Amino acid sequence: MTISVAIIGSGPSAFYTVDALAKSGAACQIDMIERLPAPFGLIRYGVAPDHESTRKVARNFDKLARGGALKFFGNVEVGRDVSMDDLRGMYDAVVLAVGAPHDRKLGISGQDKKNVFGSADFVGWYNGHPDFRDLNPDLKVKAAAVVGVGNVALDVARLLVRSREELSETDMPDYAVEAFANSSVTDVYLFGRRGPAEAAFTMGELREMGELDLASPVIDAAQLPANVDHLPEAERRVPAKLVEMLRAFSAKPADKPKRVHFRFYSAPKEIHGGERVAGIRIERTKVEGGRAVGTGQFEDIACGLVVAAIGYRSPKIDGAVFDDGKGLYTNTDGRVAPGLYAVGWAMRGPSGVIGSNKIDGQMVGGHIVKDCAVPGGTGPKPGRSALEQALAKRGSKITNYDDWIALDAEEVKRARPKSPRGKFTSVGEMLRFLKKA
Repeated sequence: MTISVAIIGSGPSAFYTVDALAKSGAACQIDMIERLPAPFGLIRYGVAPDHESTRKVARNFDKLARGGALKFFGNVEVGRDVSMDDLRGMYDAVVLAVGAPHDRKLGISGQDKKNVFGSADFVGWYNGHPDFRDLNPDLKVKAAAVVGVGNVALDVARLLVRSREELSETDMPDYAVEAFANSSVTDVYLFGRRGPAEAAFTMGELREMGELDLASPVIDAAQLPANVDHLPEAERRVPAKLVEMLRAFSAKPADKPKRVHFRFYSAPKEIHGGERVAGIRIERTKVEGGRAVGTGQFEDIACGLVVAAIGYRSPKIDGAVFDDGKGLYTNTDGRVAPGLYAVGWAMRGPSGVIGSNKIDGQMVGGHIVKDCAVPGGTGPKPGRSALEQALAKRGSKITNYDDWIALDAEEVKRARPKSPRGKFTSVGEMLRFLKKA
């Protein structure tokens, strides 16, 4: 029996699931459904544009797609072109690999003022995501506040102080390169509720902050702990190295024209200003039992831009049980309901690096093979043929993987000197190029 599988999404967790199924030995017909015309999700639209090497994992995914392990259905949105209930009726297994593309809110007064953004929106804008190309942040400000102490917060802070030369060598769209290069930002404040030992940076990301052409990292050595012995022994190695690197930063002069200020033990409490942001109020904190506790001491910092990088949520899809508090699909080890699964951030929340999704894909791939082998089921479902008929009836403008190959070649052709590609940044532009508009 051939198992029909529909995977919703085309990012790392989706492709790792394809890989697991392809290697399982089971006969599988796998269809990948992506609401944008182009594949790769987080790799294309989430990874920082100055981290091109991180995107090389897409080469492995490309081999899977070209090797016939799946059929790609691009520009197909669940809920618009086909319903979840329809898919579950068509396929033996449906996998939610939709990531967590929506921002968690700061939850403070003033968060809806102009020039206050969530990092998912801001990152989408500078990466050329069609949903955010018209975000139009105002970078003609002297100071910016970035809330969060994870890698995405570092990405945002770093790009705000990159030079034109550094930016032009990335695949960042021209509109974003111009906005960053002509920005007036000289100071970026990076706020974390807890201390340096609790930061979620990786070593490589933090190291880059000391290697920027135009900006110096600034940190008060008094905020750095003498050691990280308050952490469980098994968890000390990386935090100890991070603190050591921050200590090295604190010893260097801030002798470049721009600065990134690391401000730990700082919890945002209010965003000031009229219609648009003019500043942010911070409460000093202390860490008790691993949690940040307010001290009642406040500080106001002037800034004209705020980007909150404090976490993400998966999108709700009718027909899949959603945990609103956690911002992900209710599941047990990836099983959401009979025949319905979740992988990656949609399963466990936004944590880890790209490779972390491989374990999820292997686990859920194993579940699918095992669950579909259980006797007494309803029998094989039509899968691909039913989806194709439904999309044809609706008149959906589908892109396939050959279309992506054509888009990819054109983007490489359009690239600036030293840039890997010149991205299409709208769905309409992609479809017109493919003569499907």
